[in-house]
Amino acid sequence: MRIPSAIITGMALAVVLSSCGSGGNSDSPTGSMRPPPKVASLGPFVGECGHVTDDEVRDLAGIGQIARVYKNATGCNWEAAGMSSPSVTFASYRGSPIEREKAWVSSVGRAPESIDVGGRPGFQALDPRGTVCDLAVQLDDDFFEWSMSTGMFAMGGNPCDRTRKLAELTVGRLG
Repeated sequence: MRIPSAIITGMALAVVLSSCGSGGNSDSPTGSMRPPPKVASLGPFVGECGHVTDDEVRDLAGIGQIARVYKNATGCNWEAAGMSSPSVTFASYRGSPIEREKAWVSSVGRAPESIDVGGRPGFQALDPRGTVCDLAVQLDDDFFEWSMSTGMFAMGGNPCDRTRKLAELTVGRLG
């Protein structure tokens, strides 16, 4: 008779001990304490090449002869003929933090400056020589970036003024 009572007592003790928590609030949820993952809210569609045509890139960038070198799902690149010649790049980033891009341009010696393009926050960063500008605009959890290099033979003027005009076109044509 002692064995069955020892088993029953042991089981009762196990139930009592297992029902005791860590002393925390009994109303707290069970399981993982991590918050649910954030789902990125997609920004507006920026279109192929930022909704900007090859002719508009040529005219706004101030580059006489350009050719589109590549176009893919996330961006486009235009270059003038010759080595170390001017180039313009458009890139779209879905669900990617603009702060990471800002940190990258800082790490390569370009000081980001906060800007607003058509009511959208962003930054522009000009390299110390005044020949490369990156301009990024936040769109919800996405952003796009226009980048311009004046090449070895600087064309005169601030390339950020030119990339800003391209960004304004893109924001104005958001779908």
